[in-house]
Amino acid sequence: MLLPPALEQFLDLLRCPMCRTRLHPDRGALRCPAGHTFDIARHGYVSLLTGTRATSGDDADMARARDRFLSTGRYEPIRQAVARLAADTVPEQGAVVDVGCGTGYYLAGVLDQRPGARGLGLDTSVRALRSAARAHERAAAATWDVFRPFPLADGVADVVLDVFAPRNPSEFHRVLRPTGRLVVVRPTGRHLAELRGQVPAMVTIDPAKEQRLHQALAPFFEAADTEQVEYATSLTRLEALDLVGMTPSARHLNRADLDDDGLLPHQVTVSLLATAYRPRGNGLRTERGLEGDRGLEGRPAGGSA
Repeated sequence: MLLPPALEQFLDLLRCPMCRTRLHPDRGALRCPAGHTFDIARHGYVSLLTGTRATSGDDADMARARDRFLSTGRYEPIRQAVARLAADTVPEQGAVVDVGCGTGYYLAGVLDQRPGARGLGLDTSVRALRSAARAHERAAAATWDVFRPFPLADGVADVVLDVFAPRNPSEFHRVLRPTGRLVVVRPTGRHLAELRGQVPAMVTIDPAKEQRLHQALAPFFEAADTEQVEYATSLTRLEALDLVGMTPSARHLNRADLDDDGLLPHQVTVSLLATAYRPRGNGLRTERGLEGDRGLEGRPAGGSA
């Protein structure tokens, strides 16, 4: 199997998750000097996870629902906000890492704005990574769990994206260049309020989310710029079903419970905050800091928004 071009472009930044040495291609896999081997799937992503596999992240139905919903353009304003916050930081030949990348929708939006940049999406969901590996010609994809040390060298990323995903602040800090930016997107309490109001089993948004985010990031980052994105968007019934189906709420709902035509709203409010953070130069790279985001759009461990 030929090495996917996007993955080849990222090889110099990747490290073996077992021994932290560099990886090289070898007969349809990546291998380190110690002989640790990681298969490249026929769909184009590389399987870097070892040991006990993470069980969270999108399953096949969730990934398909996400693909369909994002293709409607209903979340395009979110993708544009992410691209704006990242654009000023990514140099022409820069590197963008999307942690909990899902289908690669947001990573592709950033790469569209920077023609020479390269991207890497990390996620636990194999089904989502099949889409992420082909989301953009310059986007590589790999299986990974956000709660483990990332398979990347120190200080190699110009931007780290964390869109509706759990967070590992110390690892974000470690892999970012001192001049880099962390872009974090999270919902406000008004996000999809109409949907949550009519579907009681929907996962709620923790009102302490912002406080927890600040506490987790403060030792490593300071906020540089924040955009609030809020708008109303209409939904067809199928779009509403996909919107429910792509969130963690899908694990708590029976599709038959949504057969009532009056249950799903025809319009919802999209409301979120997108913040670009600059790394603090305080030498905390060796500390571990984990902050899960398990709200309505939260993605345990691997991610997928």
